[in-house]
Amino acid sequence: MKARINHIIILAAMLTGSSACNKWVDTKPNGAPTTAYFWQSDNDLKKATADMYVIMRNESTWGRDLFWMQDASDDLIVGRAKANGENIKNFIPSGREGYMTEGWNDLYKMLNRANQVIQGVPTSKNTTEGARNQALGEAYFIRGFAHFWIAYLWGHKDQGVPFDGPENPEFGKRIAPQLKSVTDNYAQIVSDMQKAADLLPLFETYSADNQGRAHKAAAWGYMVKAYAYWAQYDQSKWALIPALCDKIKTEGHRALLTGKGSGKDNYRAVFSIANNWSSEYMWSVTSGVQGGSEFPGVVLENTGWSIYNGWGYFQPTAELFDAYEANDPRRDVTILNFGDKFTFFGVERAYFSTNSLSGFQMNKYMEPYSYGKNNEPSSNPNINQSGDYPTTALNLPLMRYAEILLFKAEALIQLGKSGEAAGPLNEVRNRVGLVSIPNPTMNDLKHERRVELACEWTDRLQDLKRWGDYAMINAPLHGRIHTDKLNPASPYTIQQVWPKRNFDPNKHMAWPMNPDEIAKSNGAYKQTPGW
Repeated sequence: MKARINHIIILAAMLTGSSACNKWVDTKPNGAPTTAYFWQSDNDLKKATADMYVIMRNESTWGRDLFWMQDASDDLIVGRAKANGENIKNFIPSGREGYMTEGWNDLYKMLNRANQVIQGVPTSKNTTEGARNQALGEAYFIRGFAHFWIAYLWGHKDQGVPFDGPENPEFGKRIAPQLKSVTDNYAQIVSDMQKAADLLPLFETYSADNQGRAHKAAAWGYMVKAYAYWAQYDQSKWALIPALCDKIKTEGHRALLTGKGSGKDNYRAVFSIANNWSSEYMWSVTSGVQGGSEFPGVVLENTGWSIYNGWGYFQPTAELFDAYEANDPRRDVTILNFGDKFTFFGVERAYFSTNSLSGFQMNKYMEPYSYGKNNEPSSNPNINQSGDYPTTALNLPLMRYAEILLFKAEALIQLGKSGEAAGPLNEVRNRVGLVSIPNPTMNDLKHERRVELACEWTDRLQDLKRWGDYAMINAPLHGRIHTDKLNPASPYTIQQVWPKRNFDPNKHMAWPMNPDEIAKSNGAYKQTPGW
């Protein structure tokens, strides 16, 4: 990974990078791709910042590949024969798996595009202070956001990941230095997110054309998450979280989505196109029939019952299904179980699968497929008609306000204030009609975080690692295997669908770097400890 991408390469990317999901991402300027072009007007700043977001829709990032490392938890299995995915799931990757290396590369591209804006904005001419602040705020956010994903996946307490920025005098004259510890990466991430929050507006001030840009509450949210991950090495960070969570509510105007009817209706509504930008929205991959995340199609039944080309990856386990309380409506919203009713292109079906290795499918992202009629994908305006790029009009949530409430509850429990933790934890439970827990424990918090956020990009594996729950990672995983996979009512047996693994906390707390990156650095970069 080079410390700095050449201006011409970056600016050429700005000329070609586009997305149908928002007008501000549709960047098609005329003329030669020179550095002078991009810093001459407010509109140029807007175009330059738009390019930072394009990578979010890539298969290598939040389309699919970054999820392979989350798939290594106890909640999911690979779903289809895929050697690289299975190696990651079994904690035996080489570091050269494309699912890892492409994600690493694109995250660093995203970070470096933000660096170009941070470096370029102060040199701009004929620009207003408001446009400069907006551009810098977005750039600090995107740099911190990309850096966060790199850091927590590949960073280790005894060795951080490479980072550099224009603030450093040697930027552009060296390869990005590998920081001493992942805690140094987290400190930089928090600093960038604080700068972003200071410069960015509130989400509700954006016009419809600009929804999806970085905003103040999202920056605070990633500060909270960085502190929570940092706290596994420094317990003092828990004390910084509750007040920040309160600020997200009071100043950021974020709140749980309620008032939709029953507990199940409230929860199901969160994962609907109509509520892409609800009060619960914190941050997501902006939807786009031609330019969003393909993840809803990636987790859909393989071949989609011969109606639409689902890919059939990342299937829930019986362990996750059984983790829900019997009356918790979130289970049905999250997981399709044989016999469950759902609507697919206008036709009600009872779920069955000839392909699922566990007998289950994710259900949270199915709402876009309910539209249309007569099982005809062409009648549905909310999906990409190409099953080779199965994007939908549903935003892919990366952080919801519910997670902020649970981080506040976790912080308060860690601070010995379980009575105060009852408030935020029970706000999440009560939304779906479950009874309150007066003095929640860490076990209550772990349960609530698992079932509220299951099958989302919140990373169950990272939770288990930071909590030290290694036995749960290693346990064999099970599914419901039906005697007749074409008959939703057929009987089933509980069978092992993934064998016991060997997660070693002395080795597997962070993922291995690509050995080729280490070789290209001429020894400046060291492999993740243990690998």
